[in-house]
Amino acid sequence: MAKYYINAANRKNRINKEVYGHFSEHLGRCIYEGLYVGENSEIPNVNGMRSDVVEALKEIQVPVLRWPGGCFADEYHWKDGIGPKEKRKKMINTHWGGVVEDNSFGTHEFMELCRQIGCETYINGNVGSGTVQEMSEWVEYMTFKGVSPMADLRAKNGHEEPWKVDFFGVGNENWGCGGNMTPEFYANEYRRYQTYVRQYDGATTYENGFDTQGAIRKIACGPNVDDTEWTEGVMKTLFRHCPDHFHGNADGLSLHYYTHVGTFEDKGSATDFDENVWYRTLANTLYMEKLIRMHGAIMDQYDPEKKLGLIVDEWGTWFDVEPGTNPGFLYQQNTMRDALVACINLNIFNKHSDRVKMACIAQMVNVLQSVILTEGPKMVKTPTWHVFNLFKDHQGAELVDSCIETECIGTEEEHMVPNLTESASVDADGKLTITIGNLSVSDSYPVETFITGFAGKKACAQILTNEMHAMNTFDNPENVKTADFAVDLNPEDGTLRFEIPACSVVRITVEE
Repeated sequence: MAKYYINAANRKNRINKEVYGHFSEHLGRCIYEGLYVGENSEIPNVNGMRSDVVEALKEIQVPVLRWPGGCFADEYHWKDGIGPKEKRKKMINTHWGGVVEDNSFGTHEFMELCRQIGCETYINGNVGSGTVQEMSEWVEYMTFKGVSPMADLRAKNGHEEPWKVDFFGVGNENWGCGGNMTPEFYANEYRRYQTYVRQYDGATTYENGFDTQGAIRKIACGPNVDDTEWTEGVMKTLFRHCPDHFHGNADGLSLHYYTHVGTFEDKGSATDFDENVWYRTLANTLYMEKLIRMHGAIMDQYDPEKKLGLIVDEWGTWFDVEPGTNPGFLYQQNTMRDALVACINLNIFNKHSDRVKMACIAQMVNVLQSVILTEGPKMVKTPTWHVFNLFKDHQGAELVDSCIETECIGTEEEHMVPNLTESASVDADGKLTITIGNLSVSDSYPVETFITGFAGKKACAQILTNEMHAMNTFDNPENVKTADFAVDLNPEDGTLRFEIPACSVVRITVEE
């Protein structure tokens, strides 16, 4: 029997709600057909946004949405996406599929989407092919209230009041598709560009980093996977000639890491895999923790107080596209394997929430590890959606000290994984939330949990479990879904017992 220890009296730090963020790019059918169908579509919509998709996103309490990219961001010129839609410029999406981008979804539409979802806004600016003036004017267009050319243009286009921009990414993947820059060159460009990302509403204090209310929080481009040279070069340059800390001009450093199996050219099928590939996938996912520690150690040298957040704003599985689909659209199915990948990552982010301040799964709809898939008027919630739904109570809660006994499992020595993954938190109402995943495809495990510092009186739980290849399809949209799960709580001694089935994710709620 696995022993699981939770000390709810040891409150470690707050888990930012933004850790449960999402990413949407002008890629394949993520925006068009996925999130946005246009005002004249026969598919039910509000101001062009798909009503069924919006409701599903509200249910999992999406806290923040990143847009317009991704690689697309560094070829995006925001003025192409404003004004009357019939007059907006058309362009070729050179990164993703070579299709025509008609810019019918632009700044106004993105802000409307976030309004409907009820989430924060994370805009990614163009450093790769844009100018300081272009970025500065975009921020002015979105946020300035007063007399100015951009504020007047916004009003002319139908939105007199400014919007709230919560986060602004100064460039994307500038080590690659965003300009093939060196870390020192990019960091100097960042310092210059961010100067003109103005705080027009007067919110200029940064005492609490991501906790700051009102300010645009600025995100610098961080490393690709394990590129510590980039992290070191950017951090050194950002903090050069700066008194004490640079966190007044940067609030976060991004990190991108996708779970691959195979090679970049042959990533393997999203649905056809064996147990060897299952464990390889989960082993590669667990590399996320090493990356966070690795880059976090470099950040600690310059920012020991952890005021600069590590922003994992692209993560998830990346497999071969579904047969017969455009290879540039990155459309893949979503199985219980993806659910366990999400469970592992989200537990890791919770455990490292002292440094990880935001994360965005890639991507929201119809691209890579999506939480939703659409086909015409049909929509399905993927297994990954259900994991986000199980984990949502961690948002804004306090991480508590917890550890579990594990054993190594797998089919290949070089790809062994711990059998269990977990995290626990207590929210403002005093509710204890436990999330635990069983990585085994075949074995269940009895777990005996010892809870201290918390007088639990009642407990309930839900489970997501199925065979490892199980998925939701348009013909069978509820093949994978959550169900009630039995747990045995003894209020006298604070013990909680249950047996977690193979290939499953469980959320347990304990109340005093």
